[in-house]
Amino acid sequence: GFDLEMLDALAARVHVPIIASGGAGNREHFAELFTHPGIDAGLAASIFHTGEVDIKELKRFLRDRGVEMRL
Repeated sequence: GFDLEMLDALAARVHVPIIASGGAGNREHFAELFTHPGIDAGLAASIFHTGEVDIKELKRFLRDRGVEMRL
């Protein structure tokens, strides 16, 4: 998953948008990421390229959990 401890420490120190990148292995990692205040976005690549996670499915999954999401 994302390095949430490091991201939380960063969010406590800076006042710019934070985009978490690297570490996402499944859709639950994204759901957990967006429970952390100060995190504005999450980025991933390989899980989409390999087909491990479908982008549309991830967006629906997150929206169903209360994450504001464009479909």
